[in-house]
This record gives sequence, C-alpha cells and structure tokens, in this order.
Amino acid sequence: MEQYLKKAHAWADEHGSELKQLLIDLCGIPAPSNHEELRAEFCRNWLAEAGSKEVHIDEALNVVCPIGDDGGDLTVIMAHTDTVFPDMEPMPLREEDGKIFCPAVGDDTANLAVLMMSAKYMLEQGLGKNLLIVCNSGEEGLGNLKGTRKIMENYGGRVKEFISFDGGVSSVCVKAVGSARYRVEVLTEGGHSYGAFGNRNAIRVLSSMIDTLYTIKVPAFGRTTYNVGTISGGTSVNTIAQQAEMLYEYRSDEREGLAFMEKAFNAVVEAYRATGVTVNVETVGIRPCNGDIDKEAHEALIRKVSAVMKDVTGIEPGRGSGSTDANIPLSMGIPAVTNGAIVGGKAHTREEFLVEESLYPGLKIGLGTLLLYA
Repeated sequence: MEQYLKKAHAWADEHGSELKQLLIDLCGIPAPSNHEELRAEFCRNWLAEAGSKEVHIDEALNVVCPIGDDGGDLTVIMAHTDTVFPDMEPMPLREEDGKIFCPAVGDDTANLAVLMMSAKYMLEQGLGKNLLIVCNSGEEGLGNLKGTRKIMENYGGRVKEFISFDGGVSSVCVKAVGSARYRVEVLTEGGHSYGAFGNRNAIRVLSSMIDTLYTIKVPAFGRTTYNVGTISGGTSVNTIAQQAEMLYEYRSDEREGLAFMEKAFNAVVEAYRATGVTVNVETVGIRPCNGDIDKEAHEALIRKVSAVMKDVTGIEPGRGSGSTDANIPLSMGIPAVTNGAIVGGKAHTREEFLVEESLYPGLKIGLGTLLLYA
C-alpha cells in the first residue's frame, strides 16, 4: 500500500493545476437540486475522456462510473453534484488571500473535483476492483437524497461499504441524522381589511401555529431539533390573508426522536384543524436514521477512512453525526461514512469559500481512499 501511495501522491503534486481548473469549471455550471442536468453531462464527458468506457447518467441524474466491476460486492464512493442555491446562471467566483470564493465551492464542488481526479488516476493506472464512483444528485434540501436512493435501489444488494466525500477534513460523519420536512398551508375566509374586519387571517393563524410548534420540548435522549425555514402568504396590505404557508422540519439522530416529533407535530396540526380552519400538510422530504449495522464492520470502515485522513493531515479526525448521502445506506444496515477532503467556511451562504492550499492534500485524501480498494 505504501508503494501505491507514494506514486499516487507524486501524481497529485504534478496535477494540482488540473484539479484547480476542474474545480473552477464545475463552479461555473449551475446545479440546483433537481436540476443537475448540465453538471451531470459535464462530469460524464470528463470521466469518459479520463478513460471510463462504462460511465453513464442514470434516471436520477447520477453520473455512475464503475471501476473493475466483476459482479462481486461493491464499494460506493460518491460526491454530490447539486448545490443548495437555486441559481440557474453561473455564480460569481473570485480568488483572494489564498481563498476561492463561490457559493457551493466547498459544499460540495471541491470534494466532487477531488473524487473525479482520484477516479481519473485509478482509470489511468488500471487500479480498483468493484468500485462504483458516483457524482450523485439530490443531496441538498428538497433533493431528498434522490441520487443515493436510486443507487441503493439499483445496487443495494451488492453494496458492502459506502463512502461520501462531503464537508471538511476535521471529522467523519458516522451517524445519520434523520428528518421529516413538510409544506404546511393554512386557508381561511379572508376578506377586505376594513369591510370584513374580524374574519380569520391565515397569516395570523399560521403565526400562532408556529408559536405553538416552538413550545414543543424535545426529548432528552439523542439530539432532536426543529425549524421553520420559510413563510409566505397574503395578497396585499389591505387584504385579510386567505392563504399562508411555511416549510417546517424536525431532525433527530435517534429513530425514537423522530417518532416523538411526528406525534407532536400531528397533534398541533389537528388542534388547529379543530378550530375550523383548513390546514393542508404535504410531506416534501424524509431522511432516515441509522438502521441495525454490524458494529465491527462499521468501525473497521471508520478506522480505514480516518487513517487515510490522518496520514495526510497529521490530525486524527473527530466523529460526528449529520444528514448526508450516507443516511440511506446506514438506514439499510450498510457500513457508511461521510468525510471531507478540504478546508473552507460559510457553507450554504453566498460568502462560501475554500482555502485553496487545502485542495492539494485533499486530492491525496481522495486518492488514498480509493486506493484502499486497489
């Protein structure tokens, strides 16, 4: 393994400029969740030029690149193509003080570039057995992990280990944070603000409902949270609102926590329906928690990935929980982790940045991870 790593690290040092250019090219391609077509096409063509004869785009807009597939157990290694931002035009990119600024540059575009370059090395060297490299769709927000769901639907019976490149180098995500997300709409009679004064106002009712939801005391076990992310509604300043809606979610790293929150949420909804207003609830996303996983197999995967990261950075990464592509295999009892290869900050904001020098050791982390399966 040491011989493989030495050669791969030398290759990484020689291909730093290519990695940076790939990152810049990817940043210039819009890819909001559920609209990843352009970036998926770019990734497929790039991997085909890198030497893959089997790379293809599946029904969920995943770019699937098998390496050395002989029909045996598979290891899936992926990074997501979609961004949390809705923009369908290229987002601004600038370089300043050793940083690359661009929305979604770190989450997850830099990790995607690292994965693609690492796959190129494996293809060039003829290395890897039963690897499934995936530039996957739908990790963010209302993407609802559609890409990973499709991969596990198509290959789940063969997947023995699962790794997602996402986030930074400081920790490894080993536990799935599950969630439920809803669009909640309130409808009332509304009317003219003067002529129909006294009629129920949907905005006021929704505001009261939100206030009630925020009185819920979360369970003491695990970590459970909730949030109202957006609200909208009404017609004009002189109209009693007939309609108002919100996006609401709750999360927990324990299945029992999700069950507790589901019961509490439904109780609030029914209480407001009982007052005579219409409350419509649409489920817009469900993410599961951990299932029953072989602890020894999971620990072995965590240690392997952590050792690769420590070998490059000199620092033992921490362990944490999160809502990532790994949620799906973890819920199926398959050993899975999510780890990042870069350093950056302000993820999910327009001021997101990547520390440029972290790209190059990041590539060594990517290469070292894929070489575990050489």
